[in-house]
Amino acid sequence: MEHFGLDGHVRGGKHYMQIRVYYEDTDFTGLVYHANYLRFMERGRSNYLRLLGADQRALFDEAESEAPGFAFVVRSMQIEFLKPAHMDEVLDIVTRPLEVRGASITLHQEVRRDDTLLLDARVKVAFVSAGQARPIPKALRLAMKADQI
Repeated sequence: MEHFGLDGHVRGGKHYMQIRVYYEDTDFTGLVYHANYLRFMERGRSNYLRLLGADQRALFDEAESEAPGFAFVVRSMQIEFLKPAHMDEVLDIVTRPLEVRGASITLHQEVRRDDTLLLDARVKVAFVSAGQARPIPKALRLAMKADQI
């Protein structure tokens, strides 16, 4: 098993992050409660953007000047729950961009236990600034390598 830093790492256009399942993440059966997978995936998306920002600070500054106070908000999700996760397991959250369209980007996210796929999701996030959907700035598209998708 690979070990990651606190925020995970980006390799080959994908973000990899590990999460340990705690008692609080499970239901009375000892399995991860389905809504907690959404929290795990949110951490994966947030850390992916954090690492892109750390590596591409000038590009994020340019995006901020073009769209002050920008954020990504979830617009839709398609999730397939395939297998359960249990307390004390270490899960891999894998995030990669799939498609960019104007003001949104679709991400593919997986939750894995070693080589076993537990959850497969498509998450569409909208780019907003000042409370309105805006086109994703070129600088941010480049940071995500979105123009190469």
